[in-house]
Amino acid sequence: MDFIAGYGATSQGHCHPKILKALVEQACKVTLTSRAMLNPELGKFAELMHQVSGYDKLIPCNGGVESVETACKLARRWGYRAKGIPHNQANILFPTGNFWGRTITASGACDDEQRYKDFGPFTAGFELYKYNDV
Repeated sequence: MDFIAGYGATSQGHCHPKILKALVEQACKVTLTSRAMLNPELGKFAELMHQVSGYDKLIPCNGGVESVETACKLARRWGYRAKGIPHNQANILFPTGNFWGRTITASGACDDEQRYKDFGPFTAGFELYKYNDV
């Protein structure tokens, strides 16, 4: 699930008093945490996501590009372990017209010339297909 990351935060308005108050209150508890460190809220969040989605595993991520890069890693690992794809031979298909970030990996999986031209070489194993064209 992509909760729009930075875009969601900017749509709340500049220094809105309620958001600023919540930010200060949270910063007094813990400013930044990682899923690698246990905190009192992570378990509650994981349980809520399980109830909402029905899935028994999750990987909390900071934003869109981190989420999709993690999904690529999971897809490749699954392909190697569950489907028997030979080592370093997995390909991931991406539809044309997609956007999921501005990293080298994300740029290599799109067909938008502004993000693609003059940024290669890209991550290997990505192929584009024309969206909605069986």
